[in-house]
Amino acid sequence: MAFIEKIWYESNPLAILLAPLAWCFCLLVLLRRFCYRAGILKAQKMPVPVVVVGNITVGGTGKTPLVVAIIEHLKRNGFNPGIISRGYGGNAPDWPQTVNANSDPAIVGDEAVLLARRCQCPMSVGPDRPQAARVLLDKHECDVIISDDGLQHYALHRDIEVVLIDGARGFGNKHCLPAGPLREPAQRIIEADYVIINTVNNATQSTTKNIKMGGEIEMTLHMQAARNLKQSQISIELLEFVNKPVHAVAGIGNPQRFFSQLKNMGIRVIEHPYKDHHGFTPSDVDFDDELPVLMTEKDAVKCLSFAQEKHWYVPVTAQINNDFLQNLAEKLRK
Repeated sequence: MAFIEKIWYESNPLAILLAPLAWCFCLLVLLRRFCYRAGILKAQKMPVPVVVVGNITVGGTGKTPLVVAIIEHLKRNGFNPGIISRGYGGNAPDWPQTVNANSDPAIVGDEAVLLARRCQCPMSVGPDRPQAARVLLDKHECDVIISDDGLQHYALHRDIEVVLIDGARGFGNKHCLPAGPLREPAQRIIEADYVIINTVNNATQSTTKNIKMGGEIEMTLHMQAARNLKQSQISIELLEFVNKPVHAVAGIGNPQRFFSQLKNMGIRVIEHPYKDHHGFTPSDVDFDDELPVLMTEKDAVKCLSFAQEKHWYVPVTAQINNDFLQNLAEKLRK
């Protein structure tokens, strides 16, 4: 665990020292939100509904699999969805950028390429969300836009908010940045249309303690058969790795979740955590032995060009109450 995360998720006196900065950050967040609500700052409305999927904490909560599940359900129900995102980690010379399955993750970001490959629907990325949305609508006949990780991007009007919470880490010490992991005060989730909790071992922890809530929806992440980076048509069940040592590589917001899921299956994991959106090089995934190397699907999109036969990625799917997905589709129809 990174040092800053020890402050956020463990009892640490440094959080008290950082509290004044957190209060200032929280005040600025509330002031900015007030300006949008009062019309001082204008949120741009699109001609189609916008569904925001986001969280209020820093780090990974499982948004990407949730977005995939929402997109797949909407497509099955006759919608033509499109996706917009920040394109974080991309170094494009200009924005917004149109993304497809063959886009370069170094240009548009790793999560964007992953979503384009999994969802097979139009996608546009850029720091200016309204501009990315307009480009998407100019080029494609989308009837709903999913804004990935867009909860704090208030310049784009949203019709529906879906907030995701990590069931293991919750809100940490419940402080805003930099004393804690919160991007906004925890009470912000009360305003969301849907609150999803990414559960751990099918049981949530007390993530919403002291917050008046109700009707949270549980989501679990399920690992699928590992797929070979070198030969994508080859897959192998994870049970084949049980009681065997493997190198596990993760450059995501919460690498420990990936490692723990593998360990819980009985796999002997040699951990190799990297920072989120890490720019992988061949040496990062070559450990001078012939042990299998398992990585996340998000990391795999950056390792394809130098993949070896021992490199495998593990796709993850979100399992979520179908009533939520159906209710979301009905709201959009209205």
